[in-house]
Amino acid sequence: MIARLILGRCVSALVTLIAISIIVFAMVQMLPGDVASMVLGRFASETAKEALRQQLHLYQPAAWRYLGWLAGLLTGNLGDDLSSQQPIAVIIAPALGNTLVLSGAALAIYLPLTLSVAGVQAFYRYGGIDHGLSTVTMIGASIPEFLMSILFLVMFVVVMPVLPAVSFVDEHTSFIGWLSALALPAVVLAIVMSVYGIRMLRGNLIEILQSDFIQVALLRGLSPGRVLIRHALPNALIPTLNVTALNLGYLIGGVVVVEKVFAFPGFGSLMVDAVSFRDVPLVEATVMIAAAIYVASNLVADLMAIVLNPKLRRTS
Repeated sequence: MIARLILGRCVSALVTLIAISIIVFAMVQMLPGDVASMVLGRFASETAKEALRQQLHLYQPAAWRYLGWLAGLLTGNLGDDLSSQQPIAVIIAPALGNTLVLSGAALAIYLPLTLSVAGVQAFYRYGGIDHGLSTVTMIGASIPEFLMSILFLVMFVVVMPVLPAVSFVDEHTSFIGWLSALALPAVVLAIVMSVYGIRMLRGNLIEILQSDFIQVALLRGLSPGRVLIRHALPNALIPTLNVTALNLGYLIGGVVVVEKVFAFPGFGSLMVDAVSFRDVPLVEATVMIAAAIYVASNLVADLMAIVLNPKLRRTS
């Protein structure tokens, strides 16, 4: 039964990725203007423009171009960057690596922050601490990423100049340089993600803490803290998996604003530059990678929910 459920989720994820690939390819093809003129500039010769059109197979039917592009994706051939004529995989690898490091730092802050704040709110539910923390999370949820990034820049660069304004890193950056560069964008990303995770986990914890098996555990003499951590929290995490999966997808594909504000050379910044320079192969590759990671995150959350929740295994 579990194997059949896992296979069904995997097939659904594959179909979703194919549908996304069709949409991405179609949307890129519908962008206005001449790709050759946008890439090479209006002063480029017609011969150079025609050579670029031939390179991109723009005179072939759209269906054939899509099949060729899809075949390249499946074989790992993402094509060449139009600006530098380098393989796209070579260009994406360092940017994606930087974003993965930033995502790891943000997750390292997000997980304990979400668990601790939601646990405190559930433990002191409906009291002054709970209301105060709920107000803070509501304020955090109402502030968009770019504004929160600017506020942190003003606070820790202008008012208290303890961190760099530009989070630039390269292969020569030291460990201390990485820490200082990651501090502000990682904290902003963690706060943006945690405000939603905290509210979801708090509600789940309160509901479980009022259930019968929790009351029995308390009557047996177990301490409230032990009941919260060992009994309530594992059961409350299952419904929160989908929110966490959405946050994981956001980390890879939705960090564009944060990376741009802090000038961090990551995957999100690369996506923006690709769109700005109308680099069609790079746009298609970056969007598909972001979509694949997003779908994979949700697939992992579904599979974990199936494995951890016996009710889902019986009813799915």
